[in-house]
Parts: sequence; structure tokens; C-alpha cells
Amino acid sequence: MARRDVVGRYRGSFIGLLWSFFNPLLMLGVYTFVFGLIFKSRWNDQVSGHVEFAVILFAGLNINNMFAECANRAPTLIVENTNFVKKVVFPLETLSWSTLGSALFHLLVSTIVLLIFSLVVRGSVPWTMVYFPIVVAAFIPFVVGLIWLLSSLGVFLRDLKQAMGIITMMMMFLAPIFYPQSLIPEPYQKLLYLNPLTAIVNASRDVLVWGRAPNWGLLGAYAVAACLFAWGSFCWFERTRKGFADVL
Repeated sequence: MARRDVVGRYRGSFIGLLWSFFNPLLMLGVYTFVFGLIFKSRWNDQVSGHVEFAVILFAGLNINNMFAECANRAPTLIVENTNFVKKVVFPLETLSWSTLGSALFHLLVSTIVLLIFSLVVRGSVPWTMVYFPIVVAAFIPFVVGLIWLLSSLGVFLRDLKQAMGIITMMMMFLAPIFYPQSLIPEPYQKLLYLNPLTAIVNASRDVLVWGRAPNWGLLGAYAVAACLFAWGSFCWFERTRKGFADVL
């Protein structure tokens, strides 16, 4: 189902599945041009290269894009698959995994583009990139739990689809994606961790850009909290699914 979702997205286009590679490549080129050549942005005093700003920015946006793709599709996930609800006995909870699988595919392609660009610009890629799957694995329970929760609520609250576009944008700007966390006044820096994107964005940059291992204690605590959230969301999904057919 995840494969069908990915292939169906590009069906009918001239270059087909290659768009999944060219999209992040073009976006990285735009970030490099706008932030590097026009705004001449610098991440901090230690990283002065304008092109490196685009690499750092892209590493954070990849995580956000995966999250936003799942969160924005989740409210209509059940509504758009009413045939599975009404006509056949189907494990509806697996729809969340197919949505996540599609987002993970695009994350994989974007990460490959990032590593190739980093190799060209910096001459090497950090060996700590081998930790990246672990970082993503810690993030997956939260994302799939959010899909279960939003897909269930989206059946009863149709306005949720419009609201999620605003919420995901707010979460993007309230995470250290476009700016380093050190720019926030020190008393408020820890408040950024209330945003579930912050820990994963920082860990991704650690392993893909800075060449250091993630904060294992923080990542482990995040994974445990994410699993508890996923369990609670799944229980909610199973409790409310009995009413899906009546509403739809």
C-alpha cells in the first residue's frame, strides 16, 4: 500500500518516480541560492560558510517535511478510504503505516540528496550518519501515534484538516530549524523541547552535519514517551472506530 501510494503520486508525469529525487534536489538548490547567495546567512560564529547554512537548514527541514506530510494527510485518512470502513473487514490501523511508509521513502531520498550535496560541498560526510536510522526509529512511534489520533478525530471533526496546516507551520517555526537553539534566551531554550520536533531535528543534525553522536539519554527518553503516546493513540483509535461507519 505504501508503494502504491508513492507510485500513484507520480503516475502520469513525464519522469515519474524520479520527481521524488529531483524535488529535494531542486529545493536544496533554492535554499543554497536564497540563503547563501542572497541573504548570505550564517548559522553561527563557528559556521561561517553560507552554503553550509543550506546544508544545516535542509537537515532540519527533512524531518519537518516527513512529519508535516503525515500530519496533514492524517485527518482525511479514514474519510478518503470509506470503502475499507463500510464494505469489507479491514484492519484500519494499517492505513497509518502505509502513510508513514510513503513519508519515510521521501525522507530517505531527501537524506541521500543531503549526503551527496554535503560530500560535494564539504568533501566528506560524517561517519555518524550510521546513527540516523536510530534517530528516525525513535521518531516513528510518535508519528504513527499522531496519525492514529488525527485520523480518528478527522472522522468527527472535519475542520481538523484546515487546522493542521496552520499547526504544522507553527511547529516548524517553533523548532530550531531556521535558527540555532542558542539564539533563544537561555531561560526559554528548554521550552523548545515541548515541541516534539526539536529533539529529533537536533539529533539529525548531530549525526548528519556535525559528526557527533546524538544525546542518547534524551533520545531514549523521547522514544519511551513516543511509544506511550502511540499506545494511547492506538487505544483511542480502537475505541472510536466503532463509530466510523455511522458517521461516514
